[in-house]
Amino acid sequence: MRLLRLVPDNTKIKFMRGRFAGVIVSAILSTASAVLFFYPGLNLGVDFRGGISAQLRTPSPMAPDAIRKALEPLGFGDVRVQQFGSADEVLVRFDARSQPSDAHRRLQDQLANALPGTQLRGFEVVGAKVSEELFRDGLLATALALVAVLVYIWFRFDWQFGVGVVATLILDVTKTVGFFAVTRLQFDLNAVAALLILIGYSVTDKVVVYDRIRENLRKYATMPLRELIDLSINQTLGRTVATSLTVLLSILPLALIGGEVLRGFALAIIFGIVVGTSSSIFIASPILLFLGQKRLRPNLARGGRITTGEAISS
Repeated sequence: MRLLRLVPDNTKIKFMRGRFAGVIVSAILSTASAVLFFYPGLNLGVDFRGGISAQLRTPSPMAPDAIRKALEPLGFGDVRVQQFGSADEVLVRFDARSQPSDAHRRLQDQLANALPGTQLRGFEVVGAKVSEELFRDGLLATALALVAVLVYIWFRFDWQFGVGVVATLILDVTKTVGFFAVTRLQFDLNAVAALLILIGYSVTDKVVVYDRIRENLRKYATMPLRELIDLSINQTLGRTVATSLTVLLSILPLALIGGEVLRGFALAIIFGIVVGTSSSIFIASPILLFLGQKRLRPNLARGGRITTGEAISS
């Protein structure tokens, strides 16, 4: 069984030696991501910049590539095909900034010529106003998730833990947005879902590390905070690596064979897992060290969790 362990027992890695490098590199990457968000900007999908969405029923199940090729001559923009409902139903999205007034008729004519027997069961044009509202609401949902995390961590732990988690999550989210800007993957509602999943996963990972730090604060009353954080990270390292690898293995097939619609979503999750796991060690923990160097143990003493004689200085 020892051969199957990803991380050896009783590791003694001095993670806090790289605390300054970790925070500085993360800040630089997040700043660059913020710049990329404004220029050249994100490659917004139909949901956020407008386009055409149509629900089709084919006579028999067809490959998405065949449907995409048949509809490309319309010239409505990039065509995205996604299975919708049963095997013979698909959702087609045309990534077009401007939609012709006769788009519905032209689509029906093209279906009759290139895909005989295909039924047009739904047709919707996403205008600029609707797409702006979706984009705004997506950003609002992400911001509210961060606020909810702050409140949860603040009540469960001391305020230093809450600030550390939220600051790290902001850095994680901005770097993931920068990933979309660099790779030019389409940023749509699936991307917003990926960001929210990243926030949930990252919070879970950081809570595990922070919970062990809180336990060790009670257990090792005379250990310097820097050494205590290193000890806590080493104690949870096996769980962190195993969980991250498990999620990666489950998402990787979506990135490889999930098709165009799911590829961006899966790649964003994979990138977010790597960023979220590393940030728990090299960003969230150093931030807690900086904020709690002179405050954590006195707070514990006032709360009655350790005695004044047991409280130590930084």
